[in-house]
Amino acid sequence: MTPLIITNALHAAIPTWLTSKRTYFRFLYACIACVSACLLTSTAHAGSREQALQIHKRVAGVPPSETVLLQMAAHLDAGQKAQAVELAMSNEAFYSVMLKNMATPWTNREQTVFAPLNDYTATVIGLVRDNADFRKLLYDDVTYIANPNLGLPAYSKTNNAHYQAIEDQGIELKDPNKFISVKQSTLNGLRSEATSGVITSRAAAKAFFIAGTNRAMFRFTLINHLCRDLEQVHDITRVPDFIRQDVSRSPGGDSRVFLNGCIGCHSGMDPLAKAYAYYDYEFDSASDPEAINGAIHYNDDGVNDAITGSRVEKKYLQNSSTFPYGYVTANDDWQNYWREGINTNLGWRSTPLGDGKGSGAKSMGMELAYSKAFSSCQVEKVFKQVCLRKPADKDDRSEVDAITANFEASGYQLKQVFIDTAYYCRGE
Repeated sequence: MTPLIITNALHAAIPTWLTSKRTYFRFLYACIACVSACLLTSTAHAGSREQALQIHKRVAGVPPSETVLLQMAAHLDAGQKAQAVELAMSNEAFYSVMLKNMATPWTNREQTVFAPLNDYTATVIGLVRDNADFRKLLYDDVTYIANPNLGLPAYSKTNNAHYQAIEDQGIELKDPNKFISVKQSTLNGLRSEATSGVITSRAAAKAFFIAGTNRAMFRFTLINHLCRDLEQVHDITRVPDFIRQDVSRSPGGDSRVFLNGCIGCHSGMDPLAKAYAYYDYEFDSASDPEAINGAIHYNDDGVNDAITGSRVEKKYLQNSSTFPYGYVTANDDWQNYWREGINTNLGWRSTPLGDGKGSGAKSMGMELAYSKAFSSCQVEKVFKQVCLRKPADKDDRSEVDAITANFEASGYQLKQVFIDTAYYCRGE
């Protein structure tokens, strides 16, 4: 169908209310453009050059140079999808823009992308760049910083100046000589056994260990890394023996609210959140009410809280009079009651530090990271970032399953997920 035929057909269908000549032509040309685009989409597939352009813009967030575009197109023509996408991932913008924008909402309660680089996002970026096992994000003794030889402000456990300087000075995050991996325990003073990847990063502590009861750290880890909020894991059939004193057993005087509502989240969450019992985020509320200059705090061996009389932080006894007969946290031993019941569908697996129970944040982070839900969640997040939509139909879901399997087979390298996803959404 030619544009002339389309024009004549539309002219005959112009509604009588379009009396203005300017409005008439705007309407006419908009319709022609729309119909022509639909016809082109339905009758042709994007060529390798167009596909290469789309892959690069989706993966790096910027268009490629002509040289890179031609190289990517040649790889696509040769059936070399990995080489094509890797060219896009070699652009600095993949690290400083794409990965940063994807990870930044994980670092704050508002889930906003408008936040500066910090040790949480830097660690995500570094693990992806170095093709590390991405599960380490939740349990390893690792943090990424700028090379000290660059003369930036040193890492500080009480402020974000180091990472702000990385961003302000445009340090290349793709360069392993400028952006390096170090032991987190050498930076924040925690024992290696007490570190737990981004869970014990300064940014996460500031967002999720501050005030409250440390349940926020568990909830947002669940949201960000298993793609489930508490409503999606609600199960009223689990034993409630670890639900703390601050949860009323008869909200509003009606015990049915607890038995059919509260218990569904707390019976699974509270025994898992015990893993964080020795952590807090400390700051001077008088001089620093916004908690800008605080630091993660951990009660190590021999350090007892004045209120609890044990290593458990006093926040675990907040509102203890609500139900005095509730559970009193005595240590950081945790159990995963969701390994049974409806939440077995999260795909729990054996871990090097035990199955379904342990002590401390590291082993609990490993419990979450080794689940099938963790793997599929990473794929879903990359899919949304690259394809600009959530998986929508049977074909998408089938592809997500295949990419998840490939992710695990690759040693949990997130770059493989970007390769597979970008190729799937390349523009056919």
